[in-house]
Amino acid sequence: MHITTSQPLENRKRHGEHITLSLTYIGRNSDSNNGIGLARLLEQWRRNNEKIGVTSALVVNDNYFIQNIEGPRPLINEILVKLISEYSYLVPHLSEIEEIEERRWDGFLIKYLTSSAEDEAYTLKSFSAGADFNPYLMRSTQITSFLKVIFEDAVSNKS
Repeated sequence: MHITTSQPLENRKRHGEHITLSLTYIGRNSDSNNGIGLARLLEQWRRNNEKIGVTSALVVNDNYFIQNIEGPRPLINEILVKLISEYSYLVPHLSEIEEIEERRWDGFLIKYLTSSAEDEAYTLKSFSAGADFNPYLMRSTQITSFLKVIFEDAVSNKS
């Protein structure tokens, strides 16, 4: 996932590199390794995304995750293709994709949900349709609001 930046600007714009996309998707750890393998995979993604200039916000527990990624249109499309073709065991489902003028995230933000009272307040009372964090039971608007609430301190510090 590399875009060559040595091309003249008009050639780079041909593929939409100047358009920033925001992609939100949900996933489930259908692997049998209790989230350890998922945590390792997400750390690998963090390193790769930082290298290519993609920003991200991720909420995860042992079973499920919500991720929003932001970056140039061609890169986001490459990531989506790779996610679907190489990581099908994560059972990814697209929640929302939109063009944005300005990125919401600075770097790679991550929140690991635990059974703490604070995390339960986020998931159970405000956003989840079930007894615990399961983004597959959430509407797209709930998913978007959930990410904003979880990372509101990081977003307000960016302003």
